[in-house]
Amino acid sequence: MELKRQSGILLHPSSLPSRYGIGDLGKSAYDFVDFLHDAGSNLWQTLPLGPTGYGDSPYQSFSTFAGNPYLISPDLLLEEGFLHPNDLKEELDFSDDYVDYGRVIGWKLNLLERAFIRFTRDPEIDSRDLDIFREKNSEWLEDYALFMALKEANGGGSWVGWDENLRNREKQIISQAKTTLKTAIDRFVFYQFLFFRQWDALHAYAKSKNIQIIGDIPIFVSYDSSDVWANPELFFLDEQKLPTVVAGVPPDYFSETGQLWGNPLYKWENHKAENYAWWVKRMRAILNMVDIVRLDHFRGFAAYWEVPAEELTAEKGRWMPGPEADLFDALKAELGDLAIIAEDLGEITPDVFELRDQFNLPGMKILQFAFSDDNNPFLPHHYPENCVAYTGTHDNDTARGWYDSASEHEKDFARRYMSVDGSDIAWDLIRTLWHSRAALALAPLQDLLSLGTEARMNYPGRLGGNWNWRVKKESLNNELNEKLRDINERANRIAS
Repeated sequence: MELKRQSGILLHPSSLPSRYGIGDLGKSAYDFVDFLHDAGSNLWQTLPLGPTGYGDSPYQSFSTFAGNPYLISPDLLLEEGFLHPNDLKEELDFSDDYVDYGRVIGWKLNLLERAFIRFTRDPEIDSRDLDIFREKNSEWLEDYALFMALKEANGGGSWVGWDENLRNREKQIISQAKTTLKTAIDRFVFYQFLFFRQWDALHAYAKSKNIQIIGDIPIFVSYDSSDVWANPELFFLDEQKLPTVVAGVPPDYFSETGQLWGNPLYKWENHKAENYAWWVKRMRAILNMVDIVRLDHFRGFAAYWEVPAEELTAEKGRWMPGPEADLFDALKAELGDLAIIAEDLGEITPDVFELRDQFNLPGMKILQFAFSDDNNPFLPHHYPENCVAYTGTHDNDTARGWYDSASEHEKDFARRYMSVDGSDIAWDLIRTLWHSRAALALAPLQDLLSLGTEARMNYPGRLGGNWNWRVKKESLNNELNEKLRDINERANRIAS
């Protein structure tokens, strides 16, 4: 992938302003595209866009192909005739500062169900677009809609608790379920139709403004997903369809017991036997949605940490070989030039860098990691041009939060390195990053707003209380826009 010198902002759509308790794909998303365009930035990076499951995490989705229905804009549904004005007349008291998922999800699903009922009963609504969408996406959509209908019928519980015949997808039982749950299946298909209708329109608008969207694809998928339920042969599962081994990372400086993620691991030999067809479909689907993909946990494609499923920590695992270049050769053969950013952070061995460089994939640099010593590879004077540099990511504290909690050594080194006094540390980091050699420079919106730890998006390993930060509408003002444009001009990051 050939990179031009550009800049951008990391912001998940759920963080956008909206009176409905969660950011969505409506006017505020279009306004954000305009904000980027007017500031001379050409990149909008999001988190994964799939339907969130456990812990409301975008990295634990019910499907790697589906879109998140909570991001559907009620205002656009009203404009398109899927809702009646009375549906949106109620007084809402959702917070503007954070997403209260417990309240928002119930309200949003109720609204979407009203849209579905109106769609099925109003003879003036043309269903041909839905029919075309359903046929075009049938390869994943039918399994996903049936999976979600079955989850709903089973009280929302994981498929591990379903009847054995459903877990094993016994043909006669599945056929019966499709008949019994037809209305629910059609409803979940309809939600996907709405999501992609709105997302595709937003993506087209971004392209018209010369804005590229950077998406995110986790290396692993959630066990409680239609992907695993519909394709058990592609994962290490036992006869009861339970994982035998799961994903994680080994103990390190940050954690004495490592991180136990719990995702089922791939049977790479089975993927190889099918010429990685599932991965090709997965990558093609995300590249139809976005322009560039950040590939999470890239080191897992060289080697991954395998932990027996019965373990309670990641300590007793072992390194296992990943698919390495074989997978990327298959992807390149099917999809052409790979518009992929390799998330090459953490404890990285030379084979990971070799795999990345073999396919000319840009890696990631995090400026918050830079100030431990003079030889730190995250210091900007070490950056190659072919990389993507960030002040921090969704997994880090904000720039100001990082500085407030950093050691005195790091603070002093950072101040001396950047020749600053630290009073405007977030913008000090942004300016330093923007003037580096890195082709792409990005910062979370929280850093442009100089917000502290209270605005952090995610605490890795913490259950609950993540993914809920939101920006206020008035924060995306002309003053901030002009400030960003000025640094883009000074750092020569306004793409032609």
